[in-house]
Order: sequence, then structure tokens, then C-alpha cells
Amino acid sequence: MSTYIRRAPDHPLAGLRDGLWDAVLEGDEHTATALVLDALDDGADAESVLLDVVVPVQGRIGVEWAADRVTVAQEHAATAINDRVVAAVSRARTVLPARTGGAVRRVTVACVDGEWHALPARILAEVLTLRGLRVDYLGAQVPTAHLIAHLHRTGADAVALSASLSTRLPAAHAAITACQATGTPVLAGGAAFGADGRYARLLGADAWAPEARAAAALLVSGVASRTSRAHQPIDDLPHLGDQEYTLVVRSKAQLVKAVLAGLDERFPAARDYTGAQRDRTAEDVAHIVDFLAAALYTDDPELFTGFLDWTGEILTARGVPAFSLAPALEVLGEELRDFPRAGRHLRLAAGRPGAPLRPHARSGKHA
Repeated sequence: MSTYIRRAPDHPLAGLRDGLWDAVLEGDEHTATALVLDALDDGADAESVLLDVVVPVQGRIGVEWAADRVTVAQEHAATAINDRVVAAVSRARTVLPARTGGAVRRVTVACVDGEWHALPARILAEVLTLRGLRVDYLGAQVPTAHLIAHLHRTGADAVALSASLSTRLPAAHAAITACQATGTPVLAGGAAFGADGRYARLLGADAWAPEARAAAALLVSGVASRTSRAHQPIDDLPHLGDQEYTLVVRSKAQLVKAVLAGLDERFPAARDYTGAQRDRTAEDVAHIVDFLAAALYTDDPELFTGFLDWTGEILTARGVPAFSLAPALEVLGEELRDFPRAGRHLRLAAGRPGAPLRPHARSGKHA
């Protein structure tokens, strides 16, 4: 439930943010936590440290990884250090008195099933605690059945549900529907729900927030339930009745296998791939199928084309020609020729103006 926000160099905590960046980039946990604790001792506000220092540093790590300026190992180490920094802030925090009145007193914060990016949810949980709410933070990848059991046991007033990857939207939808069936309103947040919250609204969440401060303000003031009757996910998304989403998910392994075989014919360079390169290619193709499935679930081709644009940028940053995606889409389209919506999404992805996937029509060469 956080985004990377570039702040002006004269921000009061700019020096701390720069120091934390240097520390996490060096993998120096001791310096990172010492910097933050010293700032708190000097009077820095804990919420500001979390949201104006830790959040943008974590966001910057993601940007630098995408640009191939930090390694996967550095990204993982930085995330782990930032998680420990949040823990240090938690131990040193001064919280407001517990709220005894108001619509919301107890909140459950959880990541949807399959979502491992837990830091945004953890930071929100800390902010809510700082503001005097009782918070049950359940962490990453919470199975919906366990989330519902927790709600029945605790009687939480609201659920804050976090998802970072769009491929988790079907699981998020199931969780939203199940929570609402218990009478518990759901606030959705995280990159998966779209920069404008479009997927939170599509999936029937009671509220959406673009970042932690807005989420905290909504939860403190109270989130009203918008659902007055029991319903199923298909009630929100009637297009799921064509079964395309379900069939694509079920045939994922066969689709990946077919695309890999097709690449050998249409992208000759693939024939010379090492075993490790083929494994990585299989992973990439599996991601393509996953995001196509998510686009079918939401019936939004922009979800798929946005993923492909991002993937093209990642490949380009690593010296891999983005046009290598084109034959994969062609084979996938042939395998799904009996799926009208999937075919439409694939045609839009391959044919949009300026796409890095399109071959030049006359020369046959790729852009």
C-alpha cells in the first residue's frame, strides 16, 4: 500500500533518506538502523520516517533493479534491511492512546494469498498502530480461509488487504468477497489494484487508498460496507461466464510448452540457449500467461499490454531485444485461437502503435 514518491531535496528528512539509501545499497543493516534510531531520538516523527524515508528508499530499489543498476541479490538484501528498520521503528515508537470510540477500533492487515511483497502492508500496520488502532498484522500470503477464520475469532472492524502483483487479483477478489460475507468491510491497496484504484472498484472493495497515509485516514474515520447482500465473484464480473480465464489457467503448463517449441522455429537464437537460459525463458513465458489470465479475469487488455511494456523495458535494460517477445505472442495466439477475448488481448498487445514487439511490415525485421 505504498508507492515510490520522489520528494524535493530540501525535504526535512532528505538527509536521512539519502543515508538510508547508501546503507541499504551497501547491505549495512547496522548503519541503517542506527541512522533511523538516531533520527527518532532527535525528535523525528515515526510515521514520517516510515512513509517519507523507508517507503521512497524501497521504491527506489525497485526502480534501480528495473534499470539493471542493482542486482537481484542487492534488491533482496535491501528489502530485508528495510524490514528490520521498520522493526526498529516499531520497538522505539510512541503510539497514541488506544481508540475506545469511533467506527473502527480493530483492523486486520493482510496480503492476499500468493502475495509475498509484505513490506507495504507491514508499514501500513505500523502507521495504524501509531494512530491508536489495534492492529492484527497477518503478513504475506494469507490463505483466504485462514483470513476468514481470523475475522470470526477477532471480530475486526475492517480489513486492509494488500496486493502488489496484478496476477494476484483473482485471489484478492475471492478474499474481498469472503470478508464482506462476514460483514467486514475491505479497504484495498497496493500496485495490483491500479494507480487509480480501478481494480479495487471492479472487484467490489468497499474502499481503496493509493498509499498508507490515505489508507490510515480512511480506516481511522471508518470504512462503510458497500455490499448489502451475499454474492459470488461472478456477480461482479459476468464476463467470467465464458470460462476463458479458467481454461487458460488450467492449460498454463501446455501453453508454456507450446510457446517454447514455437520459439525454436520462429526465433532461431532460442535454439542456442543454454539449459539455464531455457529455464529462464520458460519462467518468462509463464509470467506472460499469468498476466494474460489476469487480463481475462478483469477483462482489461491494458493490464496485459502494461505488463508487456514493462517487460520490454526490463529486457532492453538487460541487453535483450524486446522484439523476442513477438514470436511468443504469435504462438500463444495460435494456441488460443478458439478464445475470442484472449485473442483480442493478444492482438491489441502485438498491434498497438509504438509497441516494441512489432516487426516492420515491409522488411520483416523487428524494431
